[in-house]
Amino acid sequence: MRITGAVLERCGAPAPYTESRPVTVGPLELDPPGEREVLVRIEAAGLCHSDLSVVDGNRARPVPMLLGHEAAGIVEATGPGARLAVGQRVVMTFLPRCGQCAQCATDGRLPCGVGSAANSAGTLVGGGRRLSREGQEVHHHLGVSAFATHAVVSETSVVPVDDDVPPDVAALLGCAVLTGGGAVVNAGRPAPGDRVAVVGLGGVGMAALLVAVALGHEVVGIDAVPAKLDLARELGASLAVGPQEAVDQGLRAPVVIEAAGSARAFETAYALTAPGGTTVTVGLPHPDARASVSPLSLTAEAHTVVGSYLGSAVPGRDIPRYVELWRAGRLPLDRLVSDRITLDDLPAALDRLASGAALRQLVMS
Repeated sequence: MRITGAVLERCGAPAPYTESRPVTVGPLELDPPGEREVLVRIEAAGLCHSDLSVVDGNRARPVPMLLGHEAAGIVEATGPGARLAVGQRVVMTFLPRCGQCAQCATDGRLPCGVGSAANSAGTLVGGGRRLSREGQEVHHHLGVSAFATHAVVSETSVVPVDDDVPPDVAALLGCAVLTGGGAVVNAGRPAPGDRVAVVGLGGVGMAALLVAVALGHEVVGIDAVPAKLDLARELGASLAVGPQEAVDQGLRAPVVIEAAGSARAFETAYALTAPGGTTVTVGLPHPDARASVSPLSLTAEAHTVVGSYLGSAVPGRDIPRYVELWRAGRLPLDRLVSDRITLDDLPAALDRLASGAALRQLVMS
């Protein structure tokens, strides 16, 4: 079938992206779903730093590649062996879980080996690509490629949700909430009454803040952008300050989430971690980035540092938990949406994201 999508033509183009134009929007061909695959009509797709990291070259991926990895949509067709039904709303997640490999047996601590290999190659879990343009194959982004009108994905990349979950909420569950919320629930595991600090209040960091507040923790939000600090206070943070101010005040917390994706943010998060506490890092800095910490403090203060990919999540287990918090009115995910845009708005949206001005920008169909 013919679809419209946003294709990254080259990695490493300079900002501003409204001028360098590394992403083009146009027609593509989409093959029917294969074994245990589904065709999804995209309703909403979130723009995330994981998209930006491919555009700016921090995460090298094969091109041309149809971007987008956090989305929600409606199943319109199913391939052989698929268990989902036509008409179901699904959350699309960027880490397929085969459920068979050794990594999947770690209960989310490690990303699926099969899914990770497919993501690196730009294919689906079942092998190969379902996208092409004028006879040339187009790579899939993290098994989803949601910046389009439709996508074919492996059934292992989606989780069904009920119709009462609107698409703009469902889309956020696929990455921002799984990653940020999972950093708290699965990796940080704060005890009742523990303070939680979040360094970096983008979409993932603010989702971590929301989940921590929903679970009854005192939360400190830390970011360099004043507007984000204001929103953090509105969303329940007991304190919201800049990074240097937090260090100068001697703030400490038993659990600190780093969600900014920079070495400096990691150093700040580590410095704010209380003795005996846990620093959880979910950000994706440049591969060459290096941070400095004191090995003595690891021992003397019994620090734990945890890396958490996709919030150490098992999507089929965790997404229903967040849906229940949302239904109970404790997880106002709509507050994470800073802009609703179209595919043609993506270059400007990438510039807003790179500047730190945006939370989650949703491409709405």
